[in-house]
Amino acid sequence: MTSPSRTAVALVDFDEAVRRYDPVLGIEVHVELGTNTKMFDGAPVTFGAEPNTQVTPVSLGLPGALPAVNRKAVESAIKIGLALNCEIAPLCRFARKNYFYPDVPKNFQTSQYDEPIAFDGWLDVELSDGEVVRVEIERAHMEEDAGKNTHVGGHDGRLQGAEYSLVDYNRAGIPLVEIVTRPIPGTGERAPEVAAAYVRTLRDIFRALDVSEARMERGNVRADVNLSLRASADSPLGTRTETKNVNSFRSVERAVRYEVSRQAAVLDAGGLVVQETRHFHESDASTSPGRVKSDAEDYRYFPEPDLVPIAPSREWVEEIRATLPELPAARRRRLDGEWGFAEAEMRDVVNAGALDLIEATVLAGSSPATARKWWMGELARVANAAEVAFEDLAITPAQVAQLQALVDSGRLNDKLARQALEGVLAGEGDPESVAAARGLEIVSDDGPLLEAIDAALAAQPDIAEKIRGGNLGPIGAVIGAVMKATRGQADAGRVRELVLERVQG
Repeated sequence: MTSPSRTAVALVDFDEAVRRYDPVLGIEVHVELGTNTKMFDGAPVTFGAEPNTQVTPVSLGLPGALPAVNRKAVESAIKIGLALNCEIAPLCRFARKNYFYPDVPKNFQTSQYDEPIAFDGWLDVELSDGEVVRVEIERAHMEEDAGKNTHVGGHDGRLQGAEYSLVDYNRAGIPLVEIVTRPIPGTGERAPEVAAAYVRTLRDIFRALDVSEARMERGNVRADVNLSLRASADSPLGTRTETKNVNSFRSVERAVRYEVSRQAAVLDAGGLVVQETRHFHESDASTSPGRVKSDAEDYRYFPEPDLVPIAPSREWVEEIRATLPELPAARRRRLDGEWGFAEAEMRDVVNAGALDLIEATVLAGSSPATARKWWMGELARVANAAEVAFEDLAITPAQVAQLQALVDSGRLNDKLARQALEGVLAGEGDPESVAAARGLEIVSDDGPLLEAIDAALAAQPDIAEKIRGGNLGPIGAVIGAVMKATRGQADAGRVRELVLERVQG
């Protein structure tokens, strides 16, 4: 039986919706910080541990347990704020966000409310065609993660219809930074792309700062996508919905598209959009109602009495600023200048997520052009066919560089190199050992080549006469026969030289 919340709804075509309504985005991104211990206690942070083994009395909210702030998490939050061009607060404090849910054992979340550690920032986001959209950052604040509920027996892992629920508190208390944008207007039909590009840009920054693994599939980065529609850019903001915990770039894009089409249908029918949280469903890219969205007053925020305010000194902030690495946008500009790629080529590399891999391949000894050729050509084809990311392929940048070195040295041609690549991807070893085991190296000894040439000329005696007469067209047939006889392991250029020597000498 279909859940009432998943009943099919009429949608307005997306292009028609953005023609008649102005979409306004707002995005809240949560990033789990890569600390060894939790935000307020010494419980370890280990992905994939047995449920409820990474906990302490503080994690479980037991009576009398007192929190203590993780200095490394504060440092990481400051790094993120600086990278997002934010002001760093000279004084900030934690607050209790009160709500009752099984995955919050204290019945409140320790977060920051009116005094975040970073505020008033901005981030330039580059789209697929090079257009840059500036996203205004309202705040970046520290908080702790909740535990994880698992609903057993219900449809699609949801609470409705479940036979029972399990709670794992391993995640409770893991340090988070939440980054909240101001409303992002003026994106029009590109709203889905802007949302996905913004989250991707943040992910790249988190990795560059080394503050998180930032693996969306593990929930290290999660996006809450707010969207509202209004009649025009001059109209007041519409009522927003918040699609919670979207954890892939593609899903962010699809969630925006769906909400634009759904809200347009509601407004067209004379209805009112409900301010609520919504769940995103990967199976059909739809959203469904969660709960009516609470306002800040409903959480009864008040200052956390068990934690003293945080007052990062200007000296400490400047020390942290001095340690910031080259950020992704600046790095792309530098590499583009060093590599000499065309603008469209560099954009394709970035959009494909191959920049890091190509850079690592270049550092391992390959030229930028050949590194790009492998990753954006044969390896992209393999990854697309297998529907996996580049990082999931069983080959390293160093092995790609080694493969190209075999081509550059004349030991393999492109065809043989692709066969060696197949072996590497199949787990047969590195390119050198695969080439040796499969007997792929180019035949460099003229003796076997001359034998194959003589056999080809004997099989087609008229070709020699044509070549002697100045007609070099038929030489291709001889080269083809030699390549077949040597299983593609002959150097076609050398074969051509030897044929001419044989016939004309």
